[in-house]
Amino acid sequence: MFSKVLVANRGEIAVRIVRALDELGVASVAVYSELDRDAPHVKRAGESYNLGDGPAAENYLNVEKILEVAARAGAEAIHPGYGFLAENAPFAQACEDAGIVFIGPPASAIEAMGSKTRARELMQTAGVPIVPGTTQPVATVADALRIAKDEIGFPVAVKAAGGGGGKGFRVALSEDELQGAFEGSSREGEKFFSDPTVYLERYLHDPRHVEVQVLADRHGNVIHLGERDCSIQRRHQKVIEESPAPEWVVDSQMRERIGQIGVNAAKAVGYVGAGTIEGLFMMNGSPPTTKDESEYFFLEMNTRVQVEHCVTEMTTGIDVVKEGILAAGGEELSYAQADVELRGHAIECRINAEDASKNFAPAPGKIVAYREPSGPGVRVDSGVEAGGEVSPMYDPMVAKLIVWDADREQATARMLRALDEFEIEGLKTLIPFHRALLATDQWARGETCRDLLEDKKWLKTLAFPASTPPADGEDEEEKVEQTYAVEVSGKRFDVRVVGPPFAGGGVAAPGAVTGATRTAPKRGTDRRSASKVSSGAGGPDVLSSPLQGNMWKVLVKQGDTVQEGQLLCIIEAMKMENEITAHKSGTIVELPITEGAPIQAGAPIATIKSAE
Repeated sequence: MFSKVLVANRGEIAVRIVRALDELGVASVAVYSELDRDAPHVKRAGESYNLGDGPAAENYLNVEKILEVAARAGAEAIHPGYGFLAENAPFAQACEDAGIVFIGPPASAIEAMGSKTRARELMQTAGVPIVPGTTQPVATVADALRIAKDEIGFPVAVKAAGGGGGKGFRVALSEDELQGAFEGSSREGEKFFSDPTVYLERYLHDPRHVEVQVLADRHGNVIHLGERDCSIQRRHQKVIEESPAPEWVVDSQMRERIGQIGVNAAKAVGYVGAGTIEGLFMMNGSPPTTKDESEYFFLEMNTRVQVEHCVTEMTTGIDVVKEGILAAGGEELSYAQADVELRGHAIECRINAEDASKNFAPAPGKIVAYREPSGPGVRVDSGVEAGGEVSPMYDPMVAKLIVWDADREQATARMLRALDEFEIEGLKTLIPFHRALLATDQWARGETCRDLLEDKKWLKTLAFPASTPPADGEDEEEKVEQTYAVEVSGKRFDVRVVGPPFAGGGVAAPGAVTGATRTAPKRGTDRRSASKVSSGAGGPDVLSSPLQGNMWKVLVKQGDTVQEGQLLCIIEAMKMENEITAHKSGTIVELPITEGAPIQAGAPIATIKSAE
């Protein structure tokens, strides 16, 4: 077994791996960017090394620096966690070349399954059902149009060949939308995975997303740990996961079948460690309809530990992270397939720094106060603490809240109790969203809830306390309050301001810093001393940025005539692309934005004058 392991990651997954290493009696080494100097994962590890300032490409993604630190610290292995370098085949190969064990599959397996087109081809050859579409990259928009019209049909999904986690996934409902979907998917593929190639699949409307956890060692042993249902998603990114799937979705016979598919897929690429086979179920009818096996399709393989591995650990009692470390060290798996038994039900809620009422806009900021829930069957995996900051430089995850109970209904009740106990002050999170969704009949029936996640009016109500829905006519513009300290003639006053918020937080006030933290108004608040102000930087003609980030792409220029809803620019924030559309029709008379430049929440994007 290793004596020292470097953890090439940050946040909650870095803390999780360090804990596993502690339990195995293995010394841990943390790396960090200057921004993360005081982060919990740095304090938690036995040793820590600074990788420098700047964006992730200069620290957490800098292979040369990480290998240099590993050599200096005397680490025998590197655990990549998820994200960053976790599915980077050249990094895995570089570790091997440097005589350092990569805790994960061999580079060949990452390469084979990292390319979605290659993975689809492999699975098709192995007899695993795949979603109808191409197994080779599609070179041009013209080729995509021909294939979509003649072979697949609309709607069609355009996907980045190296994509994952919702990145590089666009849907074209018709021919008119195909070029935008193709270019958007290619652009995200190049930005996030250094691979602009794309492929096409039939777009499956409202499928269930069901995945299988697998474990493999270097001795040819491969087992599966049952399934997880990850159907609650927005922007093709998961927000709630559960294990096992609702009984009407996956019965024991289906579990055995898809589990075997997962085992076969892992064996086909010589897999080692923890991995996940993701699949789609096309459901016909409503629960509890029995489903035919042919409706399960292979989607992709994640060659790493998953964010949602926790729910599998809760229902099987098997430590997925430790088993992956042991397998990398040459140990045989601690369990045989016959030892795996699913007990009870587990649910995970991703507590992201996002504002669901603003279409899940990223909401970075400082954490003023922080208190995690506890009690029977409650687990929190986090990498933050009070006084810390959720930076727009990284993923918006604050923590993962996981609960276990005897069945799905009781686990839901326990999750709602734990959400009520979770206190995070200073920034917007998805806690109100999780509380609202888990209380719906759709969740209780085990539906995908996709209609709710796409219902902007329902999401907008989440800016208000659940017991205080917006009054008639108030849902068009949320009103919040913010208290500012004002000094006049040497005297200090607290001024309460009420008005529409910026998505990044705060009400615009004279001299106020945009991005200030704010909360929704509470019932019974005395508003008699409130001053009324506008949050616009120049009235109704000005379109302000709803979030802080970097201006990734500007699609218009000053003097252009635009229509309401037309795409103007794309802002990158927290590893997500956010499309900004025109709030009205007219002519762009001012456009104070530049591609590649940072932009603050509330800053003007464009001034649009209506035609006289």
